[in-house]
Amino acid sequence: MLSKQELINEALSLPVEERTFVIDSLLQSLNPIDKDIEQKWIKVSKRRLTEMRTGKVKGIPGDEVFDDIWKRFEK
Repeated sequence: MLSKQELINEALSLPVEERTFVIDSLLQSLNPIDKDIEQKWIKVSKRRLTEMRTGKVKGIPGDEVFDDIWKRFEK
């Protein structure tokens, strides 16, 4: 069996996509996905995507969003 450090070194040698998969798997083991909540997020995501694609709502560029956040903290 590998030691903790050997396991970490082995994981660090993986390509970034595989490291991401390992990290995601470990995090999910600590905080398992609630299937009901996951389904609700999928439903909301699909609705929001449809609203964006049909023009019902307009996106706000990230720079504007973060500028607004910083301005709120300056007060």
